[in-house]
Amino acid sequence: MIEYLLSGEFYQIMLFYVYAAILIGAALAVVTMRNSIYSALFLILCFFSAAALWMLLEAEFLALTLVLVYVGAVMVLFLFVIMMLDVKIKAKSGMSGYTKVGLLVALLMGVEMVMLLGKKLVDVVPQDDLVKHALGHSNVKEVATSLFMKYTLPFELASVVLLVAIVAAILLTLRRRDDYKSVSPENQVHVKAKDRMRVVKMDAERGNYIGGEE
Repeated sequence: MIEYLLSGEFYQIMLFYVYAAILIGAALAVVTMRNSIYSALFLILCFFSAAALWMLLEAEFLALTLVLVYVGAVMVLFLFVIMMLDVKIKAKSGMSGYTKVGLLVALLMGVEMVMLLGKKLVDVVPQDDLVKHALGHSNVKEVATSLFMKYTLPFELASVVLLVAIVAAILLTLRRRDDYKSVSPENQVHVKAKDRMRVVKMDAERGNYIGGEE
């Protein structure tokens, strides 16, 4: 029993359940939080936990792509859209709720990295992997074969859904507001000098008397 608890197989099974629990909890927080910024932060944690699960399956290409593309680029775009939607933020003294949630997400991500990569840095922990691919296995080739040959139609449907989401996000930012000022390039091009400047004649007036001898 002790030998099994110290084995690499048990360690990877434990990692799977820990990462899966964090992933499910973060996913629930994404759909239950009323604040969109909190949802975006927990969505980052979801992506990172899914990447850790792919690392356990030796799918390094998918894991790194998820972190670099979705966490590093797509989530920045999400936060940019949220800022364009004019989310009302009340100023508070001290540490705000966004900072606390951000620190919590960063802490969980750090713990996941230590648990995933820490065992590779310690010689005491067994290095036998639960999932082991053959020598020369290519994640990129396997992903390309599945994506562009087996699941071409779902891939195209997902592209259409993402395009609709982008268009919807743009339309949300184009709503009219009373305090919004816009410039018409067409009116600027067709403007004439007489419409831009008008000479007004005014009678000269003396200044106010402030005292002293005249």
